[in-house]
Amino acid sequence: MSETFARLRFLGAVGTVTGSRFLLQVRRRNYLVDCGLFQGYKQLRLRNWSPLAISPRQINAVLLTHAHLDHSGYLPVLCRDGFSGNIWATPASRDLCRYLLPDSGFIQEKDAAFANRHGHSRHHPARPLYTQAEAETCLSQFRTLRIGKPRRLDKRTELRFLRAGHIPGAAMVDLCIDHGKQHRRIVFSGDLGHEDSATMPPPDKLDQVDYLVVESTYGNRQRDRSDPEQALAEVICSTVARGGTLIIPAFAVGRTQLLLHHIRRLIDSRRIPRVPVFLDSPLAINATEVFANHPDDHRLSVEQAEAACALPRYVRDPEESKRLDADPVPKIIIAGSGMATGGRVLHHLKVYGPDPRHCILFSGYQAGGTRGAAMLAGAETIKIHGQEWPIKAEVRNLDMLSAHADAGEIIAWLKTLKRPPRQVFIVHGEPEASDALRQRIEDELDFNCVVPEALQPYELT
Repeated sequence: MSETFARLRFLGAVGTVTGSRFLLQVRRRNYLVDCGLFQGYKQLRLRNWSPLAISPRQINAVLLTHAHLDHSGYLPVLCRDGFSGNIWATPASRDLCRYLLPDSGFIQEKDAAFANRHGHSRHHPARPLYTQAEAETCLSQFRTLRIGKPRRLDKRTELRFLRAGHIPGAAMVDLCIDHGKQHRRIVFSGDLGHEDSATMPPPDKLDQVDYLVVESTYGNRQRDRSDPEQALAEVICSTVARGGTLIIPAFAVGRTQLLLHHIRRLIDSRRIPRVPVFLDSPLAINATEVFANHPDDHRLSVEQAEAACALPRYVRDPEESKRLDADPVPKIIIAGSGMATGGRVLHHLKVYGPDPRHCILFSGYQAGGTRGAAMLAGAETIKIHGQEWPIKAEVRNLDMLSAHADAGEIIAWLKTLKRPPRQVFIVHGEPEASDALRQRIEDELDFNCVVPEALQPYELT
């Protein structure tokens, strides 16, 4: 008869691509893999205010796959509410979180203050989920572990990070658990990158694993394989030709640096006009510096990385950001956030969105319930700061720039396993995407798969 050696509960990232939180219980030890924010639809964001299904004081350690807020953004709440253990991450993830988490707290404080001034909130007063100070406090609990280096978490459990290829520092969480004279291996994929990224290395291959938790963001689709520089050149040239400005709501980590690399190459090869490029995001500026400081986490040479990072004019001052909107000269403005959920890009959308000369260019997956998803679906207006704003600018998406592996790439990655896992858990996807990936894995690989239920415990035997 099989004996349980661990239990796994999915506290987030099931039925949605956000809120990554997986609780692994090994005897009396509790490990939380990722500690992310729910984002997108309001009913999802409200989950951030609900108590965690386990007391933070009972969690022994957090194992972080990468720095994106849907994987790390709940850490300040966890620490504030009593978690006192270590947060294990790769060095680049730790460095990125030093900027991402305080920035998230700052934005939440700012949004709450704005709502209180203008009466946009149903709560009186509106309050932030956590503050910048609370985010800064949790940073002291980070501990770093390099890719491939083992670390004993307890007498039974050993942690190793494997390269995931999604953004700088992104890792799979690889746990080897001793059970008597036997060993069981459970791997959490985090967000997987792909083989042909211009800046990121591919995910590490797995040889064998007993239990696998795999993402399914693109589980029901194939990524556009066309040349990203050709597509980017066409958008830039057509926008500039009609006297317009290109607004790129970009993810601060990974996507911004990829865009800068491609635009730099296009300018150097004279495939696009030499228009001014502005990086209007203090967070993206800091993330770009982290990118340059971790050459082992990307594919670019030192010279290529320096050229990309030197391309834009860095806009740190809010007043300088406002002056960009008063300048009629065609230009490229890269600003956060990537799904237009907040940040300085919202102010640019108010100015450039109503004018058909301009273009709003997204560069990857847009979660349901975000302004980015609404605009790509053809929304004629979007709500910003309590007011509806018309969108008459051209709206495009360069899907080939996404940092997620698509369904075919995930299947190809799974084919490197020497034997089927005992169980594959499919997470981090919309319901259609997760179920489509489940069906493909069962049909093509004959693996035992399940799309888990939220909060339900699964026994690992």
